[in-house]
Amino acid sequence: MSVRQGFLALLSERPMHGYQLRAEFEARTGGTWPLNIGQAYTTLGRLERDGLIEPVLDSDPECFRLTEAGRAEASAWWTRPVERGAPARDELAIKLALAVTVQADGCPVDVATVIQRQRVETMRALRDYTLLKRDASPDGTDLAWSLVLDSMIFATEAEARWLDHVEAAVTRAAAARFQRSGGDGAKRAQAMEQSALASTSRVDETKAGAR
Repeated sequence: MSVRQGFLALLSERPMHGYQLRAEFEARTGGTWPLNIGQAYTTLGRLERDGLIEPVLDSDPECFRLTEAGRAEASAWWTRPVERGAPARDELAIKLALAVTVQADGCPVDVATVIQRQRVETMRALRDYTLLKRDASPDGTDLAWSLVLDSMIFATEAEARWLDHVEAAVTRAAAARFQRSGGDGAKRAQAMEQSALASTSRVDETKAGAR
């Protein structure tokens, strides 16, 4: 979430100073994206520079409010879809893309180990998020935090399934190379695909166990 747009959205409710904006931003997103006060005031400085906010006269501490341009931008944000044309750099995707091609000191990277260690971490995160979701208030008072948790759970589930896909794809490629060289890679490929299916089952079991 853009801190800049988040601040504009919060200021559409009422004028606030930097500490209030930081506290409100963190509270309404469940503390998922903590801000330091320097980042908050840097963002405010840029919004003021761009003519989207202005200081409230005689306020102490100094509060800010939206200008007409800022109010229009805050309103437009709700109806403007988040662009997905230029995806953010994903360290895991980059790591695995390089792992299947890099020859470290002349030796291939142990991709299976990379995948398995990441899978352990991904499953740990999924378990933690699911437990947090279970403990969220069921009466709607934690709706914002619950929605953020849902997003994190769905993303982690997708990551676990993507790791299974990568494992199966790498195994099939290795089996094809073995077969071309006269080896028997088919059995190995089948075993690894069965391992991937078992991992998918573990994702569902993790969610069920945390309920």
